[in-house]
Amino acid sequence: MKYGSLIMEKKDYVNLKRILNFHKHYEDYAHKDALEQLGERIDVALVEDEMDIPDDVVRLNSKVTVEFLNGARQTFQLVPSTKGDFKTNVISVVSSLGASLVGQAVNDSVQLGVPSDIKSFRIVGVEQAHQTLPSFEY
Repeated sequence: MKYGSLIMEKKDYVNLKRILNFHKHYEDYAHKDALEQLGERIDVALVEDEMDIPDDVVRLNSKVTVEFLNGARQTFQLVPSTKGDFKTNVISVVSSLGASLVGQAVNDSVQLGVPSDIKSFRIVGVEQAHQTLPSFEY
């Protein structure tokens, strides 16, 4: 990890805690696993004010570019919603991919998947949302 631990903005931390509380009785096991992973990650994250967080840290609403081992790149936006859509490059923070990225930074490597099918990639770019974005339903 580039900064030694996950880093999270206070506002994102509060939003993620709300999402976790709202979905604590979620029945979809794929999302349930991602929610558990997200809960574990934010419990160990360093929580800071917005102005104290480096610009290359993945936050809610960030546009993230990742590079896979084969050199392929993909850019998507991480949203605080269950309504991610991989086809339009919008990834929900309650998906396995989204939960594994929040709090990471440029040059951090991420492994995702089950032992028989692990995908490895590296974060190569993070662009912060500088304008107010529409609210998403939880």
